[in-house]
Amino acid sequence: MNPKFFSSMSNQVYSPLWNKYRPAILQLMVACEEGPKQYKLFSHEFKALNAKEKGYSFSLTAFQGKALNDIKNSTTAKDLLYMLAVSRKAMELMDGDTYEFKLDKNFTLHVSKQAAKV
Repeated sequence: MNPKFFSSMSNQVYSPLWNKYRPAILQLMVACEEGPKQYKLFSHEFKALNAKEKGYSFSLTAFQGKALNDIKNSTTAKDLLYMLAVSRKAMELMDGDTYEFKLDKNFTLHVSKQAAKV
């Protein structure tokens, strides 16, 4: 995946935060083999990066480093996708499986794996 492609999509406001949580997110992706997982994030970390944001919640369905759903209005989702796309381990995981990432209004990140593409 070409990171320059993402530069035009987002100024990556949340990239430092997603990079901080990259090890935990990758663990969740691996652990999804046994079923959906979740991880509690902190609202103040998101608000410190962009206090003007109206809603941080999103749903992202990703396969092979690309969003399968419309995330163009969610900077938080675009920045998560960017972090995943530049992570070798995340790309290996997404190469054969589709993952769904949901950040709810309580700042809990839900990660689940869908059936393998055939």
